[in-house]
Amino acid sequence: MNPALAQISGSLVVSCQPVPGGPLDRTEFVVAFALAALSSGAKGVRIEGSANVAAVRAATKAPIIGLIKRDIAGAGVRITPGLMDVDALVAAGADMIAFDATMRPRPTPVRSLCAAIRRAGRIAMADIATVDEARAAFAFGADVVGTTLSGYIGGPEPEGPDFNLLARVAKIGGPVIAEGRIHAPGQAATAMRNGAFAIVVGSAITRPEHITRWFADAIARPSAGRTADIA
Repeated sequence: MNPALAQISGSLVVSCQPVPGGPLDRTEFVVAFALAALSSGAKGVRIEGSANVAAVRAATKAPIIGLIKRDIAGAGVRITPGLMDVDALVAAGADMIAFDATMRPRPTPVRSLCAAIRRAGRIAMADIATVDEARAAFAFGADVVGTTLSGYIGGPEPEGPDFNLLARVAKIGGPVIAEGRIHAPGQAATAMRNGAFAIVVGSAITRPEHITRWFADAIARPSAGRTADIA
């Protein structure tokens, strides 16, 4: 097994992606989030943007899952959609490169993206939303798949993690990283019990705007004034 992949096995990876355009959306804050996470038990980080990846790489030797989010007219994918994105992430020092492996229109076939990542000696992480996409990803050579895109490719966004998808993909046999709407430690533990190779947590750790909204919305609910459960 690749050393970087082995290093995150059975552990937490923190996605350090500030809210785009928010007050923390600056490279120095991304680096600070990454170092804080790594000093507190995370074994790797997931970083968006080649400049951010390069800055985090300069600050740590820990495994980095790199990706680039880019909108392309007529395409439904945003995560590392082209070969130029793969090249930029390789140059920036990412150990693993995540790419959208869903069955949607795209400028570059997923097989080509995966092959380019592996030719560069990097770990290919296929972000999927279905079991069939996971099977296809392993078949074309992905080293690991992530449940990252479950609930994000159409229809209303679910509230919690997709443990059902995780368990079904884990039975395929390849390593699967649980990612998406994991907002509490108990959910992370449940994901591990359902066969996760590793866990990626983002908003609950590195997006205070989201965390604040969760609390604010809970307090604003009509039932908030009733007798509360004691935790």
